[in-house]
Amino acid sequence: MESKFEAGINIAIKIPKSKYEKTVEFYRDILKLEVEEYPISNPTVSKTHKVIFGNNVLWLDCVDNYTHSETWLQLTVPDVEEAAKYLELSGVETCDELEELPENMHWIQDPAGTVFNLQKRELK
Repeated sequence: MESKFEAGINIAIKIPKSKYEKTVEFYRDILKLEVEEYPISNPTVSKTHKVIFGNNVLWLDCVDNYTHSETWLQLTVPDVEEAAKYLELSGVETCDELEELPENMHWIQDPAGTVFNLQKRELK
């Protein structure tokens, strides 16, 4: 495969409902970072806040059915389906059942269970 994987700017932190408000307050009131709530329509994420984190964007996602936090990362490629085929040949299968996704994106996991959103790289 000639496609090159690159880190995207988005990082999602999946936060249990019981710790969500205090986590938002931590980023907004203690760290004094720019925090903004965004509307979301997703069966597994009930709320989300965008946090400007240097050159990255943290998405604080409230998930009702989690018992601990998880960090999910973004990977970008020129061609998502070509990258998905390459990954499958390398023994890495998509796991799109994790959370609803727009077309032309996939979820994958590394061997340790870290989740990555695989999506098309925006042209610069």
